[in-house]
Amino acid sequence: MPEAHSVAIGFWVGAGSRDESQERAGASHFLEHLLFKGTDARSAASIAEAIDEVGGDCNAFTTKEYTTFYIRLLAEHLPLGLDILSDIMWEPALRPSDVDAERSVILDEILMHADEPAELAGERWGEALFPEHPLGRDTLGDAETVSATTDSDIREFFDEQYRPGNIVVAVAGNCRHDEVAAAVEERFRGMGGGSRPRRSAPRVPQVPLVVVSRPTEQAHLVLGVRSVSVHDDSRWAHALLNHTLGGGFSSRLFQKIREERGLAYSVGSERAAYDDAGSLAIVVGTAPDYVDEVLQIAGEELERLADQGVTDRELAVAKGNLRAELLLSGEDSGARMSRIGSSLLVRGEVLSVETILERVESVGPAEVRDAAAAVAGVPRTLCAVGPFGEAAFDDVPGLVAAVD
Repeated sequence: MPEAHSVAIGFWVGAGSRDESQERAGASHFLEHLLFKGTDARSAASIAEAIDEVGGDCNAFTTKEYTTFYIRLLAEHLPLGLDILSDIMWEPALRPSDVDAERSVILDEILMHADEPAELAGERWGEALFPEHPLGRDTLGDAETVSATTDSDIREFFDEQYRPGNIVVAVAGNCRHDEVAAAVEERFRGMGGGSRPRRSAPRVPQVPLVVVSRPTEQAHLVLGVRSVSVHDDSRWAHALLNHTLGGGFSSRLFQKIREERGLAYSVGSERAAYDDAGSLAIVVGTAPDYVDEVLQIAGEELERLADQGVTDRELAVAKGNLRAELLLSGEDSGARMSRIGSSLLVRGEVLSVETILERVESVGPAEVRDAAAAVAGVPRTLCAVGPFGEAAFDDVPGLVAAVD
């Protein structure tokens, strides 16, 4: 991006919460916290000061299937960014004192999420959608596993997963590929080898209904199904389906539930795609008295899309939205770094913008209808958090509650 003043650098590690044993649940997120604690040569304070001095930004995040560490700063400071990320990636201190300190921080984070009904609904829905499978676990782990994690456990997980064979380095901005590649090679001091984790797809059927009784003013609902993986050729049709169903202000759910009937402030749908599985979820926050009506509308719209498909206008709007989202993100070095890093790590290739736009544009109404039929025709999972119990969902067909 020769016109840019910035450069974004990301180290993408192909290990996330699904790659942990039950006993190590939360290890990836633990490492996310610990790596910026520094090395034997760089303290956490010195890292923060060096980045602040040049006006940069650094952070990290953990997902089900990967963990990412990134820095964005002026292009002239690219060597500094590579120095810092290379140091923490290849030679982190992982001090016992830092492990103990971050354990307390992560336990507080777990409690904070439990106090947020919307977060709790999403977490419990994931557990119910993928029971007895690591995809169903929260990336934070739980209080029991985080409390039991030792510095030896963290070091062992790091040594297993943080190898070059399981890492993609992505850089975007005002830089040159060959120079960056040489600079990364020059700074490498880690162990060689490594490979992607072995994974197995979910096999256990999902739990149809989970009700978490809480004295909240609002009911928080997540209703969804298992869907296609990140490698499935129909993912483009599913992306367009998601936008039409609840992915934008013009979507059916937003218009019918919020705009026409005023039943909710927050309503939408979300897609997730993993190595060997996926999901589509309808997420709503509404008054407890409106729960039945909201669920009825959501179910009817999904069935209507499966039966009648999308209109030509809906398809044009969805395609236009995806096109603009992709092109606008291309103007930001951080977003471009994220696209190439995640694409290469997860799918093993980086499709050009032109190729993506061609594939989206080639999707016809029949393919979107097939995608809707696919998600409408499989068992659904509902998680509800609010001031009610199992009896509130007696009239929801085919659902048997597990109540907290």
